[in-house]
Amino acid sequence: MAELHTCKTCGKVAKDQGHLCDPVKLTKAYTCEDCGVSSTDAKHICKPMLGKLKYTCEGCGRVAISSDRLCKPKEI
Repeated sequence: MAELHTCKTCGKVAKDQGHLCDPVKLTKAYTCEDCGVSSTDAKHICKPMLGKLKYTCEGCGRVAISSDRLCKPKEI
């Protein structure tokens, strides 16, 4: 994984800290497969992902794009 930095002021993420106004090194970044944004939030849900969600879990309320990722899936 490439080393990433984020700006404490505006939230922008960049590989080179010189492109940020107040950079800090990200401890662990995830790249969204749907929109390409880097985030430290593993639960990041973007607009492209929202359109793919088809199931909710009747047990815990989580949402997913396929039923096999939930314990009690119910189609939305």
